[in-house]
Amino acid sequence: MHQYISKFIPAAFLLLCFYACGNPETKTETIVESETTETPTEEKKIILFFGNSLTAGYGIEQDLAFPGLVQDRLDSLGKDYKVINGGLSGETTAGGVSRIDWFLEDEPAIFVLELGGNDGLRGIQLSETKKNLETIIDKVRTKYPETKIILAGMQIPPNMGTDYTQEFQAIYPAVASEKNVELIPFLLQNVGGIQELNLPDGIHPTEAGHKLVLENVWEHLKDDV
Repeated sequence: MHQYISKFIPAAFLLLCFYACGNPETKTETIVESETTETPTEEKKIILFFGNSLTAGYGIEQDLAFPGLVQDRLDSLGKDYKVINGGLSGETTAGGVSRIDWFLEDEPAIFVLELGGNDGLRGIQLSETKKNLETIIDKVRTKYPETKIILAGMQIPPNMGTDYTQEFQAIYPAVASEKNVELIPFLLQNVGGIQELNLPDGIHPTEAGHKLVLENVWEHLKDDV
């Protein structure tokens, strides 16, 4: 973790996160109408990515953000899935709790939760962040018990102090364990803090960065699609 933190540009990182996706006609003539039997189209299974600007693809075309790249890979493999990008720039876990119900009209086969980074950068009480993540998971599981839930782990730079930073990172494995959901240990592994893989703000991945995030996510999707 310390190796990752040391690579950030803390000032730029913190500043920008505060600004932080008819019926057929019946003829009267004595004609027997032929009945056409249509095979109903089977609805595609849904993968819902629910997060902040990282999911939304801040600074690049949304199709080039990692959820869009997941869709491209599924299509290339002939997998019958529809990816929904529920990312919103600047979103906190509290905001996620307030809007999650809007995204649960249709049952997702897989739900990927990517929130908390903005909480940490704003110094929100860690117990509140943890509670909100658990609430979102509970809402999904209560409505759709069969949905697979994946939690994307996050890390933050040490602007709020070493203790806060370490405790923030520990939230994700704790929630994953307590709620029995799969954990991506660090969504931005091999991307976060690497200048050439991030936009000038030092926060959001470039197109090349999102391609690496795709691989981090795909490791946790490939056996279930």
